[in-house]
Amino acid sequence: MTYKKTITLSVLLSAVVMLSAFMPQADEKPKNLKVLPKDISRDQLKEVMDGFKTALGVKCNFCHAARTDDPKKLDFASDEKPEKETARNMMRMTMKINKKYFHPIGSKDKDGKALIAISCITCHNGKEHPETK
Repeated sequence: MTYKKTITLSVLLSAVVMLSAFMPQADEKPKNLKVLPKDISRDQLKEVMDGFKTALGVKCNFCHAARTDDPKKLDFASDEKPEKETARNMMRMTMKINKKYFHPIGSKDKDGKALIAISCITCHNGKEHPETK
């Protein structure tokens, strides 16, 4: 009888451990943010990153390196890939241009026309590298 209890308890414990691997993990704060605000929410960060993916037609591994302990996962804090620093520089550039020549989203000029700021898609148009002629 104790043998059956031991087996049943072992199976239940194994199931709990295996299912816990699929439970959402505690929200970790993003690390190594150098251009984006340090207090950015996970939803806002995901929105920004989705914008990059769309604007450049890439996936996350274009800028983010694989983790050393599990190459199937990405190390979002790593600066190993030069594309990540390029992205930061491009963000700084567009922020300067927008600050100098454009106004916040929703602003209008004296004739009531919407002022549109530039973003990654302005030049990239869904390509990894902007076309130059």
